Amino acid sequence: MAKSKGCFACHDINAKKVGPAFKDVAKREAGKVDYLAQRIKNGGVGEWGNVPMPPQNVTEEEAKLLAQWILSLK
Repeated sequence: MAKSKGCFACHDINAKKVGPAFKDVAKREAGKVDYLAQRIKNGGVGEWGNVPMPPQNVTEEEAKLLAQWILSLK
């Protein structure tokens, strides 16, 4: 799903691109599935630098699945 939703345009599993590496997110946000799902769905800025993450075109369920997948990468 991460590929089909375009997540890899700005993120990589192991290395920082425009946004942080998914493994870095998994370490920092461990156990915060609902929080991370809301960040995916609603976007945000300031937590990982000045580059904003725009709101993503995902359902609540898709955001939660993506968050669970990201958090499983640590």
